[in-house]
Amino acid sequence: MAGAFFDRVQGLTESCLTRRRRIRRIKKEKLRGKNPLIDWIETILWAVGVVLLLNQYLFQAYAIPSGSMIDTLLIRDRIFVNKLVFGPELLPGLGKLPSPVKPKRNDVIVFENPSYISKGPVFDIAHRVLFMLSFSLWDIDRDESGEVRAQFLIKRAAGMGGDRFVSDRGEMLIRFPGEDHWTAERDYNEALGLDHNLSRLVAATDYPALEAAGKAAAYYDMGLSPPEALTAQAAGASGLRYYDYFAYEAARLLTLRLIHPEDGRYRAQYLRNTLGWYVPEGYVLPLGDNRDNSRDGRYFGPVKASRVLGQGVFIFWPFPRMGLIP
Repeated sequence: MAGAFFDRVQGLTESCLTRRRRIRRIKKEKLRGKNPLIDWIETILWAVGVVLLLNQYLFQAYAIPSGSMIDTLLIRDRIFVNKLVFGPELLPGLGKLPSPVKPKRNDVIVFENPSYISKGPVFDIAHRVLFMLSFSLWDIDRDESGEVRAQFLIKRAAGMGGDRFVSDRGEMLIRFPGEDHWTAERDYNEALGLDHNLSRLVAATDYPALEAAGKAAAYYDMGLSPPEALTAQAAGASGLRYYDYFAYEAARLLTLRLIHPEDGRYRAQYLRNTLGWYVPEGYVLPLGDNRDNSRDGRYFGPVKASRVLGQGVFIFWPFPRMGLIP
């Protein structure tokens, strides 16, 4: 009986080996008879599919188009963004998988520009696919002058749900939930040992002229001539390359309120400008590290955390700047 059993095992093994050899021979014969062009097309399509899957669900390459994140990220830096961490989109621009991980304070995040005007779902998908396949080298979404339209923004998640922010001559102050005092953002970051730099282009010495220009503008709005001393001081703002819009507007609105204290409109506008920004639960306030050259959450408001598409993690080009994003 033992001999019969071993004979049966041997026969089964030989049968399996013979079948495997036959399958391999058939595959080789099919490959020999295959058109080389079709073989190349299949290889390219396979590679394209792999690139799309990696970019859509794991890591995507992005190019930095502006200086809003200087010195953390420079113009033309190329980075990898982790798209899995906060839940990837099911399809480019369509749907999003949930994730238990939410953006944390000071994460560098990528999200869709709230001010972006879509050209339609077909164009959006085509744009996203070509952008991913070219590793961010080919961006077909341009305006009439040929400039790239910023569909995605990359900023730092400076504020979390429950925070309130105000601007004091361009420096941000935070009132954390449950606290009754304001904390300077720089002091908070320094206490945590964070090594990213908050860049400023407007110097402290520029503010007297900048605020004088705002006050003078209020007189002109009312059809009045500002005092000569104010006009002379405001003239210094004409040579400034960068403005702190919020400081300028606060000075203008305060002056309008003082000129016409009986008009509730000016009081309401002044309060809206000076009360700052409140971050609702489930939202983040994205700010650029280059505070005087960044159109960010101070202009369009907080962004829903579930709409954050990914986290910037690594600079891969240019080579001397290669490394993790702080």
